[in-house]
Amino acid sequence: MTQRIFLCADIEIPPNSPHRICPAKRGSAYLLYKVDGALFMTDELCTHAQVSLLTGELHGHQIQCPLHGGAFDIRTGMATEFPCKQPIRTHRVEVADGAVFGFFE
Repeated sequence: MTQRIFLCADIEIPPNSPHRICPAKRGSAYLLYKVDGALFMTDELCTHAQVSLLTGELHGHQIQCPLHGGAFDIRTGMATEFPCKQPIRTHRVEVADGAVFGFFE
């Protein structure tokens, strides 16, 4: 069953920079990204080293891991740069009346 959970206000998400959220009902942290006006959400941790991607550099739709320099496509979660091989999970988001909602399985 899919859950729709309020995450934050749209204006809280800076463009071209990861924004960390911790929804109360989920118990995990996630990252929101605003690129060219579109929103994306991924799990927070790199699948290679379990380090937070929050301080990684965002280049277009690629988030780079700050530890080893691997990268992921925030649209699909696919690993795009070595040493990352396993994708990160992505989650659907939507904006309604200025509020951002995430959808979780």
